[in-house]
Amino acid sequence: MEPKNAGDWIGRFLGERTVTWTERDAILYALAVGARATELDLVYEERLRPLPTFGLTLAQWGPDALGGAGAFDTARGLHGAQHLEVLAPLPPRGELTMSACVEAVWDKGSAAVFEVRVDSECFVARWSIFAPGAGGFGGERGPSGRRAAEWTASRTTTVETFTEQAALYRLCGDQHAIHIDPAAARAIGQERPILHGLCTMATSLLVLARTIGAHPADLREAGCRFTAPVVPGDVLELKAHVSGGTAAFEVCKDATPVIGSGLARFGDG
Repeated sequence: MEPKNAGDWIGRFLGERTVTWTERDAILYALAVGARATELDLVYEERLRPLPTFGLTLAQWGPDALGGAGAFDTARGLHGAQHLEVLAPLPPRGELTMSACVEAVWDKGSAAVFEVRVDSECFVARWSIFAPGAGGFGGERGPSGRRAAEWTASRTTTVETFTEQAALYRLCGDQHAIHIDPAAARAIGQERPILHGLCTMATSLLVLARTIGAHPADLREAGCRFTAPVVPGDVLELKAHVSGGTAAFEVCKDATPVIGSGLARFGDG
């Protein structure tokens, strides 16, 4: 049956896909999110450990399939939040079969929030897509946005993005026009193309790992909410409360949060 409203997408299977990648893909991704030439196990095929967040680029087809099926207006949909659970390391090159489904749809009145889940043997990834105009179908409102945890930052550092970052990151798979085309960016109310939320997240996690002395490839879990846009070249501030290998964090631009409710767990932390 053809879905009549956003609520009809709940539980929908979005398909299965087998993706392949090589060392070159994993290295390109690492460079796009800010890996340094001296971090050889991130950028050199002879000792490569792919970043766990690279898996999110491999799974991007899941939320894209939902938009492509007409569930929401892709020109207006926004990436609201992301969660990643790592089950096993990604090999430097390989093949992975994934399946995707709509785990939930929340009715926010003027908008709907689609929760898309992608499963594989290496990770489980969840996207929250905020879709203006798709609400009002009589469904459950769902959980409220988590209030910022009350913690005191034990680490503060700078996250530097670079002007070519969105142009580079889009080669990893997310080629939405708002990240490269000024006209498309203006159509959603932005003066310039904006950085991908997942790129901001991965860049911040890489800086966080360096700051707390963890290896970024040892990431076991990560999640955050995207609260404001970032323009390539912005200099951001990351604040974190660290306990063992686990960190609560937020990232701000001029004191305005761009990433909130951040959580990262490395190793056995």
